[in-house]
Amino acid sequence: MLPILRSLDSGELVLGALLLVDKPQTWTSFDAVNKIKNLVRRKYDLKKFKIGHSGTLDPMATGLLLICTGSWTKKLHELQGLDKKYTGEITLGVETDTYDAEGKTVFTKEVPALTTEDLKNLFQPFIGEIQQLPPAYSAIKKDGKPLYESARAGKEVKLEPRNVVVYAINIIDYTHPKITLEVHSGSGFYVRSLAHDIGVVVGCGAHLSALRRNAIGDYSIDHARSMEEVTKTLAG
Repeated sequence: MLPILRSLDSGELVLGALLLVDKPQTWTSFDAVNKIKNLVRRKYDLKKFKIGHSGTLDPMATGLLLICTGSWTKKLHELQGLDKKYTGEITLGVETDTYDAEGKTVFTKEVPALTTEDLKNLFQPFIGEIQQLPPAYSAIKKDGKPLYESARAGKEVKLEPRNVVVYAINIIDYTHPKITLEVHSGSGFYVRSLAHDIGVVVGCGAHLSALRRNAIGDYSIDHARSMEEVTKTLAG
């Protein structure tokens, strides 16, 4: 496990460090990285500054983002493949083209009567080593281009199932038509696809209406800094 940067005012940030950031909603992961890059360059009068992140979060999602700076960008490969923990909300009865709240509605349908026990049984087949179809609107590259570029251009996107691992799915609450759950998965798993697939199984459609990443491997959101704190400190 790589040590976490203790002070934003430390020269470690320039030389090489691991920074844990709580990504805000509507920001892309690139937005967060680019903001920090520009602030550091101005603060230390640098022409160039290496920075990168591991584990992209969708703009709608919030939560833990691992960012390496300086010489530590070479250590990003050590952070790839770590398991993830999320808290998410699935809304039944509305399917979208992106599988989340940012997409266009494909259809709506009445949600059948369900109990929490029914939902536990529905989620059971999604636990373990499974094959999952990723969303068409994803950053997965095919022929060198992200799938979302083809999807946004109206081109047909041929999705291929991928082997993923889900360690646990715990239902926290079910208040019709929303399911709040915790997901512990391996790398490469899409909670958006889980939401979509549950909608297919229930027969009423569904989408991911909220998502927060709480942990990546042994790194916790509890040790992350808000972008507000990062911006205020580096701009000062």
